[in-house]
Amino acid sequence: MRIRTRALRVTLVAFAVHASARYAAAQAPTLPPEPLPGVGLPGSALGPSPGAGASPFQVEPGADAPLLGGRPGPSVPRVPGSITEPGGGRAGSPEARIRTPAVLAPAPIPLYGTLALPERDDEGPPGGLTLDQAIEWLVRENLELRSKAFEIPQAQADILTASLRANPILYADSQLIPYGQFSKDRPGGPTQFDINITLPLDVTRKRRARTEVACRAKKVLEAQYMDAVRVQIDNLCTAYVDVLATRETVRFSQASAEGLTRIAEVTRTLKERGSRTEPEVQRVLIQRNSAQIGQADAEEGLRRATRTLAALLNMPPESSRGLELRGSIRDTAPPPPLGPELAGLALAVRPDVAAYRLGMSRAEADVKLARANRYSDVYLLVQPYTFQNNAPFDTRSAHSWAIGATVPLPVYNRNQGNIERARLNVMQTQTELATLQRQVVTEVEQAEQEFQVTRAAVARIESELLTGATKLLSDSEQLYRAGEIDLLDFLNAQRDYNDVVRQYRDTLVRHRRSMLRLNTAVGQRILP
Repeated sequence: MRIRTRALRVTLVAFAVHASARYAAAQAPTLPPEPLPGVGLPGSALGPSPGAGASPFQVEPGADAPLLGGRPGPSVPRVPGSITEPGGGRAGSPEARIRTPAVLAPAPIPLYGTLALPERDDEGPPGGLTLDQAIEWLVRENLELRSKAFEIPQAQADILTASLRANPILYADSQLIPYGQFSKDRPGGPTQFDINITLPLDVTRKRRARTEVACRAKKVLEAQYMDAVRVQIDNLCTAYVDVLATRETVRFSQASAEGLTRIAEVTRTLKERGSRTEPEVQRVLIQRNSAQIGQADAEEGLRRATRTLAALLNMPPESSRGLELRGSIRDTAPPPPLGPELAGLALAVRPDVAAYRLGMSRAEADVKLARANRYSDVYLLVQPYTFQNNAPFDTRSAHSWAIGATVPLPVYNRNQGNIERARLNVMQTQTELATLQRQVVTEVEQAEQEFQVTRAAVARIESELLTGATKLLSDSEQLYRAGEIDLLDFLNAQRDYNDVVRQYRDTLVRHRRSMLRLNTAVGQRILP
C-alpha cells in the first residue's frame, strides 16, 4: 500500500509539471539561437566580397540535432553536436569586403574676377610637399585606410578560427537510480555510473576545406584593400590638383589686378593731360577693384582646398595652415605609350580585377567546402569507466569499459542545395569578372581620350589663342597710352585676353586631372 501511494504521488507530480509546462521558467536547452528575420551577421568595412556567395564555414546539415541514447550500457552524449565545431560554425560574414572610398569631387574653380598671365611660372617653395610625398603620407596616415587595414588581420583571425579542430566531449551520467532503494522484494537496477569521451572524426576533411576558403578570402581582402588605396590616391590627386589650380588662380588674379592698377595710373596721367575723362578713370578703377575681389575669393578657395588636402593626409589644423606644395599644373612629361596596351596593362595590374580573379578561386574553394559538408562527422565513443552498484543485492559491484561509434547514415544528401548554390556562385563570379573587365577597358579608353583631347587643346591655346590675345592686348595698351584708341576699345581687348587666359587656366587644370585620372584608370603610375 505504501508503494502504491508513493507511485501515485510521483505520477501526480509528473502530471502537474506536464500540465503547467507552458508557464514554467527554466533554463532552455543550450542550442544555437535562430537568427531574427532580416538580421544578418555583423558586417565590416569591406562590403560584398567577390566569390563569397556560397556562405562559407557553415556547419554540416543536421549537426545541431541532439544525439540521444536511452538504454543502459554504453551511452552517447546528450548534447548538440555543433558544440564541437569551432567558431560557432562560421568565421566572418560572407558579405565581407573592403568598400572603395567615396570618390572626391573636384573643387569648382572660381570664375569671379579677371585673370592675366604672370610673368613667370611658380612651382612653389623647394621644400614644399610633392605629389609623391603626399601619396606616401596618405598611405601611412589616412584614417579611412587605417580603418580598412584592420580587415586584413581580422581575415587572418578567420583563418585561425576555420583551422581549429573540433573539441572532444566529456560526458558522465548515472542510470537506473531508484526512488528509495532496490531490494529482493523490489528488484531493479543495478544503478550504473558512466564516464565517456566522444571524439568527432572529420572524415570528409571539412576543416581543411574551411581553412582553404578562409585563406583565399584573405587574399581577396588584400586585393580589395589595394583597390581602396588606389581610389583614395585618386582622391588625393583630386585634392592636390585643387590646391595647385586655386594657387594658379591666385597668381593669375594677382597679375590681372597689378596690370589694371598700372592702367588706372596711366588713365589718371592721361586725365591730367586732358585726353581722358573722370568717368573713364572710374571705369578702370571698377575693373581693378573687381580683379582684387576676385583675387581675395581665389585666396579663400586656396585655403579651403588646402584644408581638404590636409584632412585626407590626417594633418593637424596647425600644420595645415602652413602647408605648401611643390608642383605645377603644366604638363612637362613626355607623352606615355597610348593604345590597346594600356587596357591590357590595366587588366593585368588593377587590384579590383585581381580581387575578382582571386574571388574565382575562392568560389571554387566554396564548392569543395559544400561537398565536404555533405556528411556529418563520425563520433567515436570511448567509455573507459562504468561502475555497476550491486551492493543492494549483497553481491560484488562490477567495473567495465565500452567503445562505440555514431555514424550518420548518408541516405540523403543534406547539402545538395548548398553545393548547387556554390556552383552557381562560380558562374556568377565569372560573369561579374567579365563585366568588370569590360568596364575597366572602357575607363582606360575614356581616360586616354580625355588626356589626348586636353593635351591638344593646351598646345593649341599656347600656340595660337594665347599668343594672339597677348599681342592684341599689348598693342591695344600701347595705342591707349598714345591716345590713339579710347578706353572702350582697350577694355574690349582686355576682356578678350581675359577670356583666353581663363580658358587656358581651365584647360590646364583639366589636362592635369586627366593625367592623374589615366594613372587611376590603368592602376599604375605612368605619368608624373
